[in-house]
Amino acid sequence: MKSLLLIAHGSRRAASNDEVRALAAKLGMMTRHFDTVSCAFLELAEPSIPDGIEACVQQGAQELVILPYFLSAGRHVAEDIPELVQPKQAQYPELKIELRSYLGAAEALPALLLNLVE
Repeated sequence: MKSLLLIAHGSRRAASNDEVRALAAKLGMMTRHFDTVSCAFLELAEPSIPDGIEACVQQGAQELVILPYFLSAGRHVAEDIPELVQPKQAQYPELKIELRSYLGAAEALPALLLNLVE
């Protein structure tokens, strides 16, 4: 089973976290590539990244793609997220975890931004 875990920063504002949850749900309805799509948060909201990974494992994930929903490669993307993923990879060596590049690095992003304003 292949799962996608969307990682966001997390917010004190519940509506912001709910937007991320709604996006994960929409991705889940749209994809044919992943069996499950869920989200987790770096801080300020639940589930945490380790708990999100654990939930995927408990649902039967054998492959897990982690997508950081961040616009730039700051400390969270470069250090914090990998440091939270690594112990789970060590705990589940049979689980194939692929930490993808962050949203802001996507080649399609400039065209999407122009599409929003043109």
